[in-house]
This record gives sequence, structure tokens and C-alpha cells, in this order.
Amino acid sequence: MTTTDYLISAALILVVVRQIRGKRLAGASLYVPLALVGYASVKYLHGLPTQGNDLGLVALCLAAGLTLGILCGLFTLVYPDGGGVAYARATGIAAALWVVGISGRLAFGYYAEHGGGPTIARFSHAHSLTPQAWPTALILMALAEVVSRTVVLIARSRRLPAAAII
Repeated sequence: MTTTDYLISAALILVVVRQIRGKRLAGASLYVPLALVGYASVKYLHGLPTQGNDLGLVALCLAAGLTLGILCGLFTLVYPDGGGVAYARATGIAAALWVVGISGRLAFGYYAEHGGGPTIARFSHAHSLTPQAWPTALILMALAEVVSRTVVLIARSRRLPAAAII
């Protein structure tokens, strides 16, 4: 993992942690996480590995990302301010779910590069996974988590009386 990878993960964590106090549901609070995972997707996704059990790993990570993102969105309070503008305030549960997803991917990357590579290689061989499956699955997990959280927050804000987002 590069310094940029760590900075992207830290920025994603900061987005939700900053929402604990409540932030307007527009601009940076919506688009920065999408831009960050979009950048990572362009940088790391170079096709979908389909050999062995690669698709199973990708599907599992996608499901985990969707679950974490949807739950994070549902556990975030969405409310209008006095002027009808939508605000979001992450609860402790929402922030914890978000941090679990991001830090889990960070921990896996760190482990892979600092002594865990041979163990991951043995596991991959035993379960018919190619080396390309891991980064694809983890990037798609992050993408699913961010996009699903964003969609849930936008959908919830649209149900508010006179809410104006974006």
C-alpha cells in the first residue's frame, strides 16, 4: 500500500467521523467519498478476475460492502434544519460500521505487505483464488460501501419535508 492509499482511507474515515456533529447533506459530505473511491477504482481495477473462486470472493466482498454501507446510511440521522436543508449526523453505530469496513481493508493490506503475504498466498492457493482477486474484491467492497451509504442518505433526505440537498 502506498502513502496515497493510506491517505484515501484516512480521508474516508474522517468524512464520517466529521458527521458525528452533524453536517449539511450536500457538497463535500456527499461527493468527496465518491471521488475517493472513484480514484481508487480507476487506479486499481483492471478487469474482473473470473478464474477459480475469484468471483465468489468478489461477491462476498461486494455483499459485505453493501451491508456496511446500507447499515451506515440507516444508522445516520437525517433531518432538516430550520430552513428545510437536509443534515446528516452519524451515530456511534454508523461511524463504527464505517470505520470497521475501512480499517478492515487497511489491516488486510498492511498484513499482506508486512509478513502475511505467504499466508495469504497459501490460503489463496488452497481456495483457488488468484492474486488479482484480492485487490479487485477489496476495491469493489469499498465502492459498494460508499455508494450504498450515499444512496441511502440521499433517499432518506428526499423523504424529508421541504428538504433541499445538493
